[in-house]
This record gives sequence, structure tokens and C-alpha cells, in this order.
Amino acid sequence: MARIERGDLDRNLGLRLRRAHGAVQRHFTDHFADLGLTQKQVSVLWLAGDHPDLAQTDLARALDMDRATTMALVHGLEKRELLSRSPSRSDGRRIALRLTPKGVTLLTRAKSVIAEHETWLCNRFSARELDTLFDLLQRIHN
Repeated sequence: MARIERGDLDRNLGLRLRRAHGAVQRHFTDHFADLGLTQKQVSVLWLAGDHPDLAQTDLARALDMDRATTMALVHGLEKRELLSRSPSRSDGRRIALRLTPKGVTLLTRAKSVIAEHETWLCNRFSARELDTLFDLLQRIHN
């Protein structure tokens, strides 16, 4: 198969970010297949584990997601008995999210896989390059 030269297209930052994201996403998906979790689902479980009694609206804001997406994720995780919804202990008007014991177990496994994934990714850079990369990426999403 002939290799197609991208020429000036390779100077397109958006394309480079998309290709880098694609490589990271493929690696993540390959390593998470056994757990049956997406990156967003892991993020929801992680934050619910770190912040028991987390409100769904706060979760959406923390992950930069709209309410509908957040609701669908929470519903799916609740259906799998990984997450529960109940009245908040601090404010009875709010619905709080909490990990179930099954959710705690799966999150523990997921964090181990994430550590391996992060090692794979971070090993491509020196410590100084990683600091710079984090700073540069933050400029885009903040």
C-alpha cells in the first residue's frame, strides 16, 4: 500500500492532537476491554469514590459534561450496580452518588490498569517534557 504524504497538513495542530488522542484512546480501550468501562465511566467512578455524597450536577461540572450525558453515565453505572443514588446526607434536597461495594472493587482494578496506561504514556517523555506538556495542554482546556 502506498504511503500518502500529508505535507502541510502535518503542521495542523488540531490534526496532531486528534491523532495523539486516537493513539491514547486505542491503548486505553485495548487495556480496559476486560473491565467493560469507558474513560468517562472510570472518571465518574473515581470521583464518586473520592467524594462520597457527590451530587450529579457537581460531577457534570467537574468532568465538563452536559446534564444528559452525565445522567446517562450515572444511570448505566447504577444499572450495573456500581453506583447508587440516594438523598444526600448533608442536604436532603440533593441526590448523592456513592460507589457500591461492587463499584469499589471495579474501581480498584481500573486504577491499576490506569497506572499501567499512564506509565505507557508518560514513558514517552522526560519529566521536564511532561511538566511542559501538562502546562501546554492546560492552556487549551482552561
